[in-house]
Amino acid sequence: MASTFTTSFGIEKIGIGEQSGAWGTSTNHNLDILDRIASYKAVALSGTTHTLTVREASPGSGGENLQDGMYRVIKFTGALGANNTVTIAPNTAAAFFIIENATTDSGSSGPYSVILSQGSGANVTVANGNSAIVYCDGAGSGAAVANALSDLSITALTTSGAITVGGDATVSGTVLPLGDTAASDKAALGYTAAEGLILTGQGSTNDVTIKNDADADVLEIPTGTTNVTVVGNITAGGDITAVGSIDFGDGHSIGDDGNDNLAIISGAAENIILGPAGGIVNLADDKKITFGSGQDLEIYHDASDSIIKDSGTGRLYIAASTLQVTNAAINETSATFSTAGAATLYFANDSKFATTTGGVAVTGGVTTSGVISVDDTTTSTSGTTGSIHTDGGLGVAGTAFIGGVTTHGGNVSLSDATSVNISTPLLTGADHTFTGLSAQMLAGGAISAFDLVCVHTTTQEVVEADASAYATARVIGIAPAAISDTATGTVLLQGFIRDDTWTWTPGSTLYLSETAGAMTHTAPATDGAFVLVVGVALSPDVVYINPSMDVIERA
Repeated sequence: MASTFTTSFGIEKIGIGEQSGAWGTSTNHNLDILDRIASYKAVALSGTTHTLTVREASPGSGGENLQDGMYRVIKFTGALGANNTVTIAPNTAAAFFIIENATTDSGSSGPYSVILSQGSGANVTVANGNSAIVYCDGAGSGAAVANALSDLSITALTTSGAITVGGDATVSGTVLPLGDTAASDKAALGYTAAEGLILTGQGSTNDVTIKNDADADVLEIPTGTTNVTVVGNITAGGDITAVGSIDFGDGHSIGDDGNDNLAIISGAAENIILGPAGGIVNLADDKKITFGSGQDLEIYHDASDSIIKDSGTGRLYIAASTLQVTNAAINETSATFSTAGAATLYFANDSKFATTTGGVAVTGGVTTSGVISVDDTTTSTSGTTGSIHTDGGLGVAGTAFIGGVTTHGGNVSLSDATSVNISTPLLTGADHTFTGLSAQMLAGGAISAFDLVCVHTTTQEVVEADASAYATARVIGIAPAAISDTATGTVLLQGFIRDDTWTWTPGSTLYLSETAGAMTHTAPATDGAFVLVVGVALSPDVVYINPSMDVIERA
């Protein structure tokens, strides 16, 4: 088998039986390639083009294949009079490089860039004095060179010197200035332990201007002043402290009336005055406090009732860590709503209905005239689990339909003149269905669907029944579905089962067959076989399974 070569660097993979006695030479050539892959070289450029070969196009078996393009770190040197295009060859080689452009200017119009190319795809330009990490895709004639750091993401960057950014700087973390600004700074962000964040600027109109996304001024600090001009509205979540008055223009202001009272002034008149001890703002009946440009929210009192009315399209939020609804004397609770806790309703100050992490808790009885639907699918495994459980009894005056399995931890008792209606016997709903008394049992061998089963006399596991021997002739039921060996599956002990492939004669007695697991119309006729009635055919595809305890040996 002839030698083959790796695509990117031409490392020789010697074929079986090839180069007898020359393995050392070929291996040394490969080691020389690997040495270059982990090394650096300075490559001198001249003129406007240069070919950087990564591997020979068709390397020869046992030959040396060492190229400058095998070095991962390359420093381009030489004096250039124009930009130099470096073509990485061949265009099928996929490789990466750490490139430094350390060329000099041969004249006075430079310095010049190095342009890295491989095919008709994209190129990467490395400006003079810069470095780059690039990779070429080796895609043939359409091969491209890409800058591996074009979308560089840095988790953390610490620098003790200046950082110069030629374009936009996008920071997903936090910018942490550690020094003070200076009065001569045109635009600077700083920090000191005493002053905290410092924003310094110099402009002909404003020293600092904060704008919105429409490039409109929001906040201005006029040049050389300590004044602040807010162009739009101010929304404060805390206190606003004013030494003088707050003037809104057009004769409207808020300030001190001279007697330590807060005065709201419109024109020359003081319209509302609040005293320092806590004054009262009083509105007559049907006089409203409204909110919103369309007066959507109203708070008022008519001659009889107090009303909060929201007629807008949005929502009305009542936000509180704990919201409590009480009577006028605040001594009887009607409802409480707690953050990360229960919502509770009361009757005569007693809790009756409360939400919980699992649903709701009701103290007392529940009366309903409609349907109660429970969408939860939790399986009940005891008297305190499942979608519905009760510490007392459960009384149903009408019919109770249960579509799934019921597990009883106690007895099921029937009153006089009552019965358990397990299903419509003919199973008209679907093929391969059953209804009746079933049990989960461990299989002592593979059991096919719709096979009769018995209990193994030694392992106590269920196996396929067979009328050929007494040990396998004592049928206890039928498997509605296949059960794998050592697996636990369902066995129908008594009830109705449907298989549309059956063609029984309705009303006929069905026996255990001498074929393992099978039922038959006729009793076994072989001497020494055992006759056992297992059920009755109700229709061609539905059987009532009720295995007899009588086993008769045929003489």
